[in-house]
Amino acid sequence: MFHKADKFLSNTTDSEMDDKGTSGAPAPRPGSQSEQGNPRVRRPGCSGGAWRLRGELLLDLGTHWPKPLKEETKMNAEPEKKFGVVVVGVGRAGSVRMRDLRNPHASSSFLNLIGFVSRRDLGSIDEVQQMSLEDALSSQEVEVAYICSESASHEDYIRKFLNAGKHVLVEYPMTLSLAAAQELWELAEQKGRVLHEEHIELLMEEFAFLKKEVVGKELLKGSLLFTAGPLEEERFGFLAFSGISRLTWLVSLFGELSLVSATLEERKEDQYMKMTVYLETENKCPLSWIEEKGPGLKRNRYLSFHFKSGSLENVPNVGVNKNIFLKDQNIFVQKLLGQLSEKELAAEKKRILHCLSLAEEIQKYCRPKK
Repeated sequence: MFHKADKFLSNTTDSEMDDKGTSGAPAPRPGSQSEQGNPRVRRPGCSGGAWRLRGELLLDLGTHWPKPLKEETKMNAEPEKKFGVVVVGVGRAGSVRMRDLRNPHASSSFLNLIGFVSRRDLGSIDEVQQMSLEDALSSQEVEVAYICSESASHEDYIRKFLNAGKHVLVEYPMTLSLAAAQELWELAEQKGRVLHEEHIELLMEEFAFLKKEVVGKELLKGSLLFTAGPLEEERFGFLAFSGISRLTWLVSLFGELSLVSATLEERKEDQYMKMTVYLETENKCPLSWIEEKGPGLKRNRYLSFHFKSGSLENVPNVGVNKNIFLKDQNIFVQKLLGQLSEKELAAEKKRILHCLSLAEEIQKYCRPKK
């Protein structure tokens, strides 16, 4: 089961997952461009220049996602050594990750798919061999783990792979509690390993459109509603965690938020849940966020932002979201290669922990312990 069942927008229609065979132009062949004047990028912890790049991804320093990769800005890499990767969980997200790893993308040239881990007995997928969790943890070939399982299992997998000395890429949310996320980040720092939480919602065309629309405008109030079918809470977490991509949108657009109140309407016999959250910006502007899940509800989102200069009601059709998991992988590889500054990494970590903190606070508001 694809644990990103509510991956933000209905009009994406899982376009990234269904975009078979259209994952961008292949990386230019070795030797096709001059190497003079190009930077040498070192792998973290290596004493020598183990990596050669002829181009780098452009990163938006203010928001920490790549700008659109035009042909002239794509990485064209000739790594002398690759990071061995194991994919844990081979639902739809894991399958897309495996596809991107096997195709000749610029960032994929730094990675080597060793195998996959699954609770199901699959043997192999497209000649990629299944391996046990124990073998993946102990293998000297495996240096990176992609965690693509259901959210409830993320914390355990991250801890095991970090303790085994592996770098980790994990689908959001990385954990279902703030304390666990803080502990795992500390563990990653102790081990000198990269811990990367995926946020493909920040790589979507719709978000890029919104980011441009809100720049320089003074917000008066706003609302964001997301609807979808039921989602198993025991596997994917409370609504504030399973829907954290919506919260990430609001924080990325309007800055850090504070919780005013939250309510939960729930009819277990009907598999229906509706979470209504009232937030405010640092300037005390009100924002509401609603997650509504139940049988027959289509995946969709509705937004309304009111500014002093006018209003924005929903997002026009701004194109199909292509290769968003690959764009996330590009960011991850930049981290592996030490291309991001401490300032950039700290800002990203602060945003992620802020959203997890809000999600946990919302859950406590909706489900107070008796």
